[in-house]
This record gives sequence, structure tokens and C-alpha cells, in this order.
Amino acid sequence: MIPKKDSSRRQKTTTSQEQMHTDLHHCSYCGKSFTHQRRLQTHQRVHLGKKSHQCLQCGKSFRQKGHLQQHQRVHTGERPHHCSQCGKSFADLSNFKQHQRIHTGEKPFICSQCGRRFTHQCTLRTHQRIHTGEKPHQCSQCGKSFADLSNFLQHQRIHTGEKPFHCVQCGRRFSHKCNLKTHQRIHAGEKSYRCSQCGKSFNLERALQQHQRIHTGDKPYQCSQCGKSFNHKRTLQSHQSIHRGEKPYHCSHCGKSFNRECNFQTHQRIHTGEKPYKCSQCGKRFNQQSGLKAHQRIHTGEKPYHCSQCGKNFNRMGNFKRHQLIHTQLKTHQRIHKGKKP
Repeated sequence: MIPKKDSSRRQKTTTSQEQMHTDLHHCSYCGKSFTHQRRLQTHQRVHLGKKSHQCLQCGKSFRQKGHLQQHQRVHTGERPHHCSQCGKSFADLSNFKQHQRIHTGEKPFICSQCGRRFTHQCTLRTHQRIHTGEKPHQCSQCGKSFADLSNFLQHQRIHTGEKPFHCVQCGRRFSHKCNLKTHQRIHAGEKSYRCSQCGKSFNLERALQQHQRIHTGDKPYQCSQCGKSFNHKRTLQSHQSIHRGEKPYHCSHCGKSFNRECNFQTHQRIHTGEKPYKCSQCGKRFNQQSGLKAHQRIHTGEKPYHCSQCGKNFNRMGNFKRHQLIHTQLKTHQRIHKGKKP
């Protein structure tokens, strides 16, 4: 027989649970349930778009008071969450917890398809698109799609011409942060990668590897349509756009289109007047590196273009080609006098 005291306790617990279930507050928009009326009201702001907590400094509004307090740290500079291992501080608790995984090596987010682990849930979501083939970020100008938002935003700079990364030493601008970092090595004089065959040095390992193909003659990238081979993957990709008739790089100033990004960027300098290549001897500036190299031959006296017919040398390819026409025209003229067909 159950003692009266225990029976009474069970009855009270059951009554309490029943009462809690009865007192649940349901959202009329999505059906989600809450134990407190206040939590339901906070939740409903998501559906109503109501943002009743406003920042007095910038006017930005938030649904929850906690989110406003977190935002205000942007203005105050307060960073209450301090990492004991590296000393870095954070305004946001979630960012602080994510940072700690760098030190702990924790990767709680696992891909169910390949087992790869990630420190951030957003990185896992982006990775899963490799398996699903999903590319939700589509460029409205050329139709190209991307799985990753950051790659999409970087791509858009091709069309807008935006170059947000600025070199403080020479003023040159870049569309990608990694390109700025590579460029800054020029100023630092840092060239760690040296070619054992010709002694030329490079600031990037991949640049050295690409350079070495000049010596080896290796052209690993082959066009499936015409069989032509290239020593750079990017050169192959640019070449393939010729077969497709694709010209994704569109100038917003004059409407001209290009199949190569480098040609597009060079063209834009016509409109912007930018001349990033400067002669170290006389200070003259050029919008193309090839123009600078040709100009520098005036100072060095170098004349690499040699006419095999008369032995004359030239410092510019254009001048050399114009000179060759003299010999061609002379030969044609001589054939006419001899009664031969030109």
C-alpha cells in the first residue's frame, strides 16, 4: 500500500505538470510554445519585424534589449570577454567562444557525408554545398554562381572595379587582400624563393613553380577543344573563353567586354588615368608594365629586336615590325621590275 504522503506528492507533481502544459503560450504565427508570456512577446517581434530597442548613438534598432546592449559595445569599445591564452578580447560572447576553439582545437561541427570536422557551423554549411552542388550566390551580371558568399563578393569586384585594399607605400589598390599582401613584399624586398637554374628570386612559392616551367618546358594544362597546352591554369581558363565566345569582364564606362581579367584591368586605366608603373630613373609613369619595360631600354640602351636582313637593332617590337615592311616592300618592287608576280 502506497503511503498517503507519497501519493499526495505525486498528485501535486502531476497537477503541476498539467498546469504548466495548460499555461503554455502559443505563437499564432508559427505554433512555437513558451512558458512565459514575456518570452512569447519577444519571439513575436521576429514575425512582426518590430524593433523597439533603439541605439541613441547611431539610430540602429533591435528586437531584444540584450542585442542592443551587445551592439552598444561598438561605440563604447568595451570588450568584456578576455582570452587567457593569447590576450585577445571580444565584445561578443559567441565570438569569444568560437575563438577559444583555435586554442583547444575543438571542432564540434561534423559533416555527415564525409566526416570532416569544423570549428564554425557556417563553415560546415558552406562545405556541405560541395556535396549538394548548391551555389546560392549568383552574379546578376554574368550569371556565374558561387557556394561561398565571400567568393561571390570578391567576384563582384571584377564587374564593379572596386579595389578596397590600399597599399600605404605606393597608393596602388587591389580587389583582394591576398594580392595586397603579395604586393607589399615588393616594398619589403622579400623574395624567399630562388630558382636554382637562373638565380631569379620570387616572393611566392607558386610563382617560382610557374617560372620553373620555362626551363622544363612543362605545359600541364591542355585545352580539350583544340589541344593547345599552357603552363598556367589561368591562361588555359582565359583561352577556353575564346571557344565559348565568353567575355565576362564588362567595362561600365564604355561597354567594351573582355575575356581576360588582366586585359580588362589594363583597359580600365584608360578611364581612371591610373599609371601604377614608374620608371626608377626618370620618374615617368605607365599604365602597363610592358610600356615601362620598353621605356627602360632608352636608359639601358638595350635593343633586343634584330633584323636578320640588314643587321639593324631596335628597342621596340613595333618599330622593328615597321622596319621589316621596308624589306617586304622592296622585295615586292624588285619582283615587279623583273616581271615576276608579287
